[in-house]
Amino acid sequence: MPNAIILGASSGIGRELARIMSSDGWTLGLASRNVEAMEELKDELGPQTHIQRLDITVPGQVVDRLNALHHALGDVDCVVVSSGIGRYNPRLEWPPEEQTIATNVAGFAAAATWAGRFFQERKRGQLVGISSVAGLRGSPFSPSYCASKAFMSNYLEGLRLNLGRFRVSVCDIRPGYVDTPMTKDQKGMFWVVDAVTAAKGIYRAMKKRKAVAYVPSRWKAVALPMKLAPGFLYKKLMP
Repeated sequence: MPNAIILGASSGIGRELARIMSSDGWTLGLASRNVEAMEELKDELGPQTHIQRLDITVPGQVVDRLNALHHALGDVDCVVVSSGIGRYNPRLEWPPEEQTIATNVAGFAAAATWAGRFFQERKRGQLVGISSVAGLRGSPFSPSYCASKAFMSNYLEGLRLNLGRFRVSVCDIRPGYVDTPMTKDQKGMFWVVDAVTAAKGIYRAMKKRKAVAYVPSRWKAVALPMKLAPGFLYKKLMP
């Protein structure tokens, strides 16, 4: 029976992915700040599920807490970093930017590095990072979110190049708009899917061990034009 750690498993995509993976026979280690939500999920999934409180905005916690989950599971075949936040911030206030950077950049890098080193020593495994289509370009309304997702994609590419000599898969998942508390009240969204649909698409990409996957897959058709659009045209497309 394979073992996986999911960071950010208390809500949204991470929670739905945990349900899907558990039903497919995975033994799970769940990490999040919200222990109460994880305990409820553990009661639902069964005793093969382990939980660990982890505040990813405190990178110093990451190694110790992930090591604890590793010891609880006995071994780890897959690490999914689903922790992430985004704030609508057109007034460019600093606290939302700071929190987003702490979570999506410093926290993500700490978790991904732990997983990369672990699988490097093990010489096999799978690291999955949930970035975003938003990482392809900047946004006037949430600049730190888009920039942090671009960081994640580039960081994952670097790890993929580093670990390519081993049987280690590094998967960059780029969802479009997903109906979660994080996207509540956002304007201009289209092709919105619920968290269950997104999690199913992510799990399919994981099983295929894709390097980069767009969820839903139709986002792939707009990704390259979106990336290559000249600045003046991209500006006109902004709401």
